[in-house]
Amino acid sequence: MYKINNFTNNNDIKILSQMGPFTVIEYLRDLSVTPMTAQTSYFSNLMNVRKRQVICNLAASPITVQAGAMQWMIGDANATTGIKGVGDLFSKAVRGKVTGESAIKPEYTGTGQIVLEPTYKHIILLNLENWNGSIVLDDGLFLACESKLQQKAVMRTNISSAVAGNEGLFNLGIQGQGVLCIESPCPQEELIEIVLENDVLKIDGNMAIAWSGSLEFTVERSGKSLVGSAASGEGLVNVYRGTGKVLLAPVDRLAK
Repeated sequence: MYKINNFTNNNDIKILSQMGPFTVIEYLRDLSVTPMTAQTSYFSNLMNVRKRQVICNLAASPITVQAGAMQWMIGDANATTGIKGVGDLFSKAVRGKVTGESAIKPEYTGTGQIVLEPTYKHIILLNLENWNGSIVLDDGLFLACESKLQQKAVMRTNISSAVAGNEGLFNLGIQGQGVLCIESPCPQEELIEIVLENDVLKIDGNMAIAWSGSLEFTVERSGKSLVGSAASGEGLVNVYRGTGKVLLAPVDRLAK
């Protein structure tokens, strides 16, 4: 039996969103300041630069977390590697190598709670039911998910996506029915949702943070020819083709 005081019931903490086993909180002010940092903290708060954390309720579902993201846990909470054998270890090691994600993501089970490390990034909860059970993430965005969701490496449709588009050849794909937690460079209020029905979206820059697993992703010339691409001044663009959704940031995430 445990009781937590002065945490979510603190008037300096706001609950931003709740979905499945996840609760996202935000610190309205940074009170741990010194005379040297008070001014920076004050203006950061005005510009929505605030610490955020995720609370995971294990009684609702076992959780898979990015390696090193756990800050503290309480109650009946047990950490495992989630490895189910030599073959599973090998596949996860390969997936981690090609996607740039941690090869082993710890899984937590039990009836207690775990709290993840605070971050100044924006935490977004996604229900894969709204993505037809399949989503692909841009590099470095995964934070946590329900353990029943399956993770896999998704290869680009063509090699030029990696070479010409300054992108990796693989992305992290997640499938199943459950809730996913990602760290976004932009708040959810700024993200643009594009819904495609047998259509094409072309983006000049690394602005898509997530897209449906049903979409074909390539990197192509913006024009039909090299001369046309040069004339338009755009060159290569990321292309998403088919039926599905794309979450689009208003600015290139690599330029932030």
